[in-house]
Amino acid sequence: MHQPIRWHEWGEEAFAAAKRDNKPMLLDIGAVWCHWCHVMDRESYDDPEVAQIVNENFIALKVDRDERPDIDSRYQAAVSAISGQGGWPLTAFLTPDGKPFYGGTYFPPEDQGGRPSFKRVLTSIANAYREKHADVTEQAKMVEQTISHAESFTGRSGRFSPRVIEAIVKSAVGMFDAKNGGFGQAPKFPHPAALDLLMEHYARTGDEQVKTAFVTTLERMAKGGVYDQLAGGFHRYSVDERWVVPHFEKMCYDNSELLKNYVHGYQVTGTEFFADVARGIIRWMDEWLSDRERGGFYASQDADYSMEDDGDFFTWTLSETTAVLTKEEGAVARLYYDINEIGHMHHNPAKNVLSVRASVEEIAGRLKASPETVRERLESAKKKMYAARLERPTPYVDKTVYVGWNSLCVSAYLEAAKVLRLQYARHFGLRSLDRILGEAWRPGQGLLHVIAYSDPKVARREVRGLLDDYAFSAIACLDAYEATAALSYFKFAKSITDDMVEKFLDPLSGGFFDTEVAPSDSSQALGVLSAQRKPFQDSPTPAGNSMAAIALLRMHAYTNDESYRDKAEQTMEVFAGMAEQHGIFGATYGIASVYFSQPHTQVVIVGSGEDAERMLAAAAAGFAFNKTALKLTPNEAVAQNLPPALAVTIPPLPAIQGKTATAVVCSGFRCQPPVSEPEQLTRTLRDALTRPAA
Repeated sequence: MHQPIRWHEWGEEAFAAAKRDNKPMLLDIGAVWCHWCHVMDRESYDDPEVAQIVNENFIALKVDRDERPDIDSRYQAAVSAISGQGGWPLTAFLTPDGKPFYGGTYFPPEDQGGRPSFKRVLTSIANAYREKHADVTEQAKMVEQTISHAESFTGRSGRFSPRVIEAIVKSAVGMFDAKNGGFGQAPKFPHPAALDLLMEHYARTGDEQVKTAFVTTLERMAKGGVYDQLAGGFHRYSVDERWVVPHFEKMCYDNSELLKNYVHGYQVTGTEFFADVARGIIRWMDEWLSDRERGGFYASQDADYSMEDDGDFFTWTLSETTAVLTKEEGAVARLYYDINEIGHMHHNPAKNVLSVRASVEEIAGRLKASPETVRERLESAKKKMYAARLERPTPYVDKTVYVGWNSLCVSAYLEAAKVLRLQYARHFGLRSLDRILGEAWRPGQGLLHVIAYSDPKVARREVRGLLDDYAFSAIACLDAYEATAALSYFKFAKSITDDMVEKFLDPLSGGFFDTEVAPSDSSQALGVLSAQRKPFQDSPTPAGNSMAAIALLRMHAYTNDESYRDKAEQTMEVFAGMAEQHGIFGATYGIASVYFSQPHTQVVIVGSGEDAERMLAAAAAGFAFNKTALKLTPNEAVAQNLPPALAVTIPPLPAIQGKTATAVVCSGFRCQPPVSEPEQLTRTLRDALTRPAA
């Protein structure tokens, strides 16, 4: 708002102005958390000379990629086709009807490193539009065709085969960095869906090579600088292959999916360290990314507090450490976190990123102290360092509440609560979902994409929900039903899933478009928004089509309505012919493939008291995607209080003498005899889950 550029919001007014004045459009797509977006803002868009060039020659559009991922995805495809690169800030030049003909990412204020200055780019584009208009128009047509082909996926590409699961697992193991953990080389992203798929595969097969890949990765990430060693929570990715130096922004969706990873890692291995990391993620999200009053999760925390720093809030010099710790605490902290005179950061070589470089036992040996003493000093040092860090200027927290991302967080909290027995996480997850359903869901109209903006002075814009919002929310509602046995959550899940099918399903070829097939708002067809996309790749949130298939398959398990499974199968087959080629970037498709090919397995426990809790703990102990556990009181276990499939298969359960809880395991709508001992339940469940794939 403070800039001299005459920015327009995306909308009909801006497009009308461009056509009226016959001016090209300058589209800037950025994000609150994006460091280089802020750099380009300061270097170029704050510059009066740049503003004069822009205002005289262009209609300038500013778009937030988190608010409008539908706009971002299409213009990312366009700029990648033009320049071979994408990312943020995205700088695109469009014809007055919104067709892109040139673009790039960050442009420096002066010529440097082979990149032309932004002023030179602006002047050249303005001249080309006036003097070579036919060439510009032809280029725009070619780029538009590229966008139309990007993730359009028309028609079934092959028959579904569960072999795709093995193929994606094999691809992940092939990319596994045995030395450092993770997949591929620097920069390194976590790939949560791939990790989950590896863990589920190991739980089913016992493949030790697969176990090594996910255990090493989970350990190295959590001990690296990509994990905030003082506050908990993960930064977005690592710039090096060793997970030491991160890009310091922290996103709610990265942390929600990594929370699931560490919960599942604990389920599969029993490693308490993984449970501790999961609790650390929740601790950070509770403190920094949650609306404690109303429920809901905020979007992100910035990497920096100013243009001059690069992670200064999170990093430490040796002198900063010495200033807040005793001599004994400092000795432990320096060894544990590898704090030295020369650190890791280019802009300030004295700054260290905290990462775990020695075990407590190793430090005890070097300092000739007991491990207990080292642990006490380390715990004291962590508390003092975190308190000192809170005195520093703090990076901005974007308090925007996005519906889809919140649903991912709700699912993660409920999963952690179930496995780690965290009532506070369960309570906040449900409270957040209640807020989403209360403020974003409008029967007869659908979901919104945003329910609250970070700046309360900004009027709420009614951004219609996208496929991700629907698929993620439907799954969160099913997770809430399983956590509470409250039928209202199942009904919400069904309504949202049915609305998703009506609004987003391709009725001819199968699969789901990312935006509504027939939007009521004409602004949703501006520019290249009319180009239809069926998102398949995880990017980095789970892919919308794969999550939609999972929602449909889970609805089928509760309803035995074959139409849900049929639509899921159509969706799977749209991508079946090319899914293997995407490897770990199609990992959520691999997860959907497990749901599709393995019989759904439901554990229903009827009872109360300690017996019921023990049975529930036994049901939750192992990890499998296609397993659900539901605890009902005897009053709840009646047909009118259950989803259709359970109403037919579950009640009435016979009381077993001397027991206050009974469990039944149903797999593929066929139920085993009821059991009353946790050990019996574990055996019955293991037998059901080890059946061969369909």
